[in-house]
Amino acid sequence: MKKTRKIAIVGAGFAGLSAAFDLRKLGHDVVLFEASDIPGGLASGFKEPHWDWSVERFYHHWFQSDAHLLGLIGELGLSDQVIYPKPVSVMYHKGKFYPFDSILSALLYPGLGWGIHKIRFGLVGLYLRFTKNWQAFEKVTTDEWMRKKAGNFAFESMWKPMLDGKFGENWADKVSMAWMWARLHVRTTRLGNFVGGFQRFLDLFAERLQSDGVDLRYNTAVEGIRKNADGGLTVQFGHGQTERFDQVLVTLSPGAMTKLAPELPEDYLAGLLNLKHMGALVLTISLSKPLSPDGYYWYNIPKKAGYPFLSLVEHTNFLKPEYFGGDHIIYIGDYLENDHPNFSKSKDELLAEFLPHLKKINPQFDESWVKKSWLNKTEYAQPIPLLNHSKNIPALKTPIEGLWFASMSQIYPWDRGTNFAVEMGRRVAKLMHEE
Repeated sequence: MKKTRKIAIVGAGFAGLSAAFDLRKLGHDVVLFEASDIPGGLASGFKEPHWDWSVERFYHHWFQSDAHLLGLIGELGLSDQVIYPKPVSVMYHKGKFYPFDSILSALLYPGLGWGIHKIRFGLVGLYLRFTKNWQAFEKVTTDEWMRKKAGNFAFESMWKPMLDGKFGENWADKVSMAWMWARLHVRTTRLGNFVGGFQRFLDLFAERLQSDGVDLRYNTAVEGIRKNADGGLTVQFGHGQTERFDQVLVTLSPGAMTKLAPELPEDYLAGLLNLKHMGALVLTISLSKPLSPDGYYWYNIPKKAGYPFLSLVEHTNFLKPEYFGGDHIIYIGDYLENDHPNFSKSKDELLAEFLPHLKKINPQFDESWVKKSWLNKTEYAQPIPLLNHSKNIPALKTPIEGLWFASMSQIYPWDRGTNFAVEMGRRVAKLMHEE
């Protein structure tokens, strides 16, 4: 029999919550530290007094293919709370937006041209959907592979704008094809959400953990982790308080990990610091009127179109405005390198820059429609997987005995998201238990 251990988990995002769930079920004493006053991490949300549902700080949805996440929801007995509305996502082409969320809409999309271009596009999509050998794809860039297999026309029309927007001009042509394979291999066009919003699910999950005996400490930032001479680890938190643990799992960013555990060997620390990533900036706005005249949900906008942002999401064309007191919610988002000037701009400066472009979506738009706005930024939002990236992934078990690390930089080849955060949290919990 495995002996009961005292385990600390740092970060109450999806990975940390999932790890805590399994470790507690296995009989361990679990303390979950969260610097914020709510669970969720980058998937957490907020709610106005007149809203029934929460809105995420960084827009999220689930895919019907998210087996790890939906499996966990099933174990919690909450599957009946997952809903699948049918929003319409669109692509930009020559000043107009066209639906692009089904086989039929893809066939009708003019940006891919006709004849051979669409045939190659379709065949490439089918191949990536069914092949499982992702290791071969990490030896070549998405730029090179897609140009060769799908053709320059389809690549320039479809994939290059996505890469440019996601990774910027410095990294777009260097991203491993394994990343693109992962996106196309598992994702579906059917999107889901939780009744009440992500935050309601996170709150219910956290309450379940607490009822199971997990010690969940909000507003408690971990400040350091050090190994003890006689075994185990000491966690420092809350302005100098300390507590001893047998094992510690950190689910924060690689950069945060280097600060929490400077005793890690230099090569492991260097590996963490060498991982590349993009930041994200999201401006959330509540409007008195709907923005999209066509009821579109997700606008994919190429940088060359002249918009100062990557995507525009009308959340209330996915979830009903009635859930938000009749407000119409939009997100304006972008992935940016950490030194981008927009990270230093105020909310008002960004509003002044972004709002005039909404007239391109709806010529009737007027700034008087804006009721309230919120700005959220994070430096760590999208890992950048380069060639042969599997060799760069830090081990979940660090060189310090009892110290573990699980971040979205380690879910490769899969793309970041709540589904694979759940998978990683549960996988590392199993490894910690078996150690």
